[in-house]
Amino acid sequence: MIRRLAFLVPAGLSLLAGLDAALMLLGLWAPVAGERLPGTHGIVMVFGFVATLISLERAVALARAAGFLAPALLGLGSLAVLSPLPLVIGQLGLLAGSLALAVLYIPLYRRNFDEAILVQALGAVLAAGAALMWLGGATVPTLIPWLAGFVIVTIAAERLELARIAIASTAVRGFLALIAATALGVLSSLLWPTIGYPLLGVTLLGLVSWLLVHDVASKTVTATGQTRFMGICLLAGYVWLVVAGLVWLLAGPTDGARSYDAVVHSVFLGFAISMIIAHASVILPAVLRIRLPYSRGFYLPVLLLHTSLVLRIGLGDGLDLHWAWQLGGVLNIVALLGFAILAATSAITASHAARTTSSHQRGERKNRESRAEHDNNLSSSAQPDTTP
Repeated sequence: MIRRLAFLVPAGLSLLAGLDAALMLLGLWAPVAGERLPGTHGIVMVFGFVATLISLERAVALARAAGFLAPALLGLGSLAVLSPLPLVIGQLGLLAGSLALAVLYIPLYRRNFDEAILVQALGAVLAAGAALMWLGGATVPTLIPWLAGFVIVTIAAERLELARIAIASTAVRGFLALIAATALGVLSSLLWPTIGYPLLGVTLLGLVSWLLVHDVASKTVTATGQTRFMGICLLAGYVWLVVAGLVWLLAGPTDGARSYDAVVHSVFLGFAISMIIAHASVILPAVLRIRLPYSRGFYLPVLLLHTSLVLRIGLGDGLDLHWAWQLGGVLNIVALLGFAILAATSAITASHAARTTSSHQRGERKNRESRAEHDNNLSSSAQPDTTP
């Protein structure tokens, strides 16, 4: 557990650095005023936080030491980007980590030849393409379709893994066609932006439609407890993916500050973070072997996250209200930190309770053994002496 936790340290630091950079971009006071932070905000959040989490989960699933090379390179590469080291060192680290993640999917695919694994590998290839272009001098806004493609394709493939046992093969083929169209849209956004961005928007809307029909989230949302919580988070994430698709479809290349802000935060906060929160209580125990019990309190940061996005994107970007954009951005940060604190508190409390229960059980067992030994001694002393 300690070894695996070490891989999460760079991801946690990347998250904190990304939130710090967000305050700077909002024009507010930030605890750390690093020179590189504003320009690398998106890179650090996607590669350092999201990609590191995804690669760590995949490495645990592979259960081979070589698989942990991907999260190690991504985490260290992100820290190098944040450090005073030459930027190229961090860029090379992120490229190497993305390529290692793509290679990691090869043995995973060979286990059962599941198309969903190939789709996830495609997502890693898109991430590697973004890292390579950034190394070559491309600007971060140019990379957004590639980074968004990585996140969207990877998460959609994971949803396919859960849904495929209940869907027909024709539905799977339809999913794969949508994924291929999404990849084509990502590539076209670089080569022919006026065609590529609307194409990407259309394919995202089609992909969301497929997920809403076939994803189990549409059924689990009517359940109770943790199952319902996960379903609500997933469906809320799909809503923001629709927002991003519509912006790309109607606005084309997101050269404007408001359309760019709307797409970025719809995909990476509204969609990606919703998915991470939805699965946190399942993935964290699997990865770190730490219990993270579900709590109704988890709804609070989720509600704050989506409310703040409505404020930021709907009023701030949509109506050009600076105060709403700024306030929404601050509440975005509060929501993320709030969930992290609640999750950590829940995990620590569960761990303490487990240790207390284990200690109590050991004490009870020891008491039973002592009483049994005492009863045996009394029984032996009560036997008549038959010695001649």
